[in-house]
Amino acid sequence: MPYQRYRLENKESESSRDLTQITAHLLYISQSSYDHDWPSVLHTHHFTELFYVLNGQGAFSIEGKQFPVQEDDLVIVNPNVSHTEYGDGNQKMEYIVLGIDGLQFRQEDQSHYDYSIHNFHGNKAEITFILKTIIHEVQKKEDNFREICQNLLEVLILYLLRRTNDTLSFAPAKKISRECRFIEQYLDEHFSEDISLETLSNLTYMNKYYLVHAFKNYKGVSPINYLITRRIQEAKLLLETSNFSIAKIAQAIGFSSQSYFSQVFRKETGLSPIQYRKKYESRIVSKNSN
Repeated sequence: MPYQRYRLENKESESSRDLTQITAHLLYISQSSYDHDWPSVLHTHHFTELFYVLNGQGAFSIEGKQFPVQEDDLVIVNPNVSHTEYGDGNQKMEYIVLGIDGLQFRQEDQSHYDYSIHNFHGNKAEITFILKTIIHEVQKKEDNFREICQNLLEVLILYLLRRTNDTLSFAPAKKISRECRFIEQYLDEHFSEDISLETLSNLTYMNKYYLVHAFKNYKGVSPINYLITRRIQEAKLLLETSNFSIAKIAQAIGFSSQSYFSQVFRKETGLSPIQYRKKYESRIVSKNSN
């Protein structure tokens, strides 16, 4: 009876050493199928996304550049890179998406790396086996399914590095403030609307707890406190330049009631809205009399 024994030497490859130093966490996996054109908007994530086209064809727009994708293409989109996908009205496109936190891919000859596209036609069986096994584990949710999915993710990453001929590597994801700048601009422009952390989380695809932490590092205050400050700034302007009632001002700047507006205004300024208006008017009269 023939017998062969294969010994694994206790040596780590460069990629393996990198992996032990980086915490790559699988956030989600999804499988989508489209039969015709569908609306899509540019958006960003604070994590990396991998798109694998199972069949069909479509197109991607990334940082203002557009390119077609087809069966067995893998699109890597790094954190904080604006992107969206488009359907092809003539063909169905089916793809799997993974959200991965804690790492970003890079090419050895590039200091700035937003995305890349690779075709794995010759290795379809291996790639689809890993992806579909992760989906199966998530659907069944049997014992230790999270650990299995995490291990499969690490296998997938190392496999991608092997099949891209060492042109790709990975590093810890950089926390930049693109989403935070978007939140700041959104709050500045939509402060009069009903806005919650859930609203901002849905707009940026960021976990709301991470969102609060990141924005506080960016601006020094939480998004909700920034929103309140923005509303109070507008309230001061309206109190100084208009004869709107307090109730109308409260409604115009997004407060649910006059009493709540007055409470917040006093807390922020030390004065009630009426006191602030009178104090401002007295300053104007004094200035004109001089």
